[in-house]
Amino acid sequence: MRPHLSPASVVPFLEAVQIMQELMRSNDAVLISFVDALLNDADIPHFVADVHMSILDGSIGVLPRRVLVDPDHIDQARRILKDAELGHELS
Repeated sequence: MRPHLSPASVVPFLEAVQIMQELMRSNDAVLISFVDALLNDADIPHFVADVHMSILDGSIGVLPRRVLVDPDHIDQARRILKDAELGHELS
């Protein structure tokens, strides 16, 4: 049996995602995983969007995944990627 998700339980999550800023996007799952680990290590609030979009593109990796970051931490997140020599990946 599926858990019931009411609009009231989903709206706060959607509002939080909407105010986040895009840090980067890529089709490279390994790169996204590495960036996710870097941001986790730095305790930067973030969200990897479009992870399950492979269902729509047949798992061929056409649709990029996006890394969204809390606006209060976007500068720190950009600095971390630049320090990791990933500055060219920034949105």
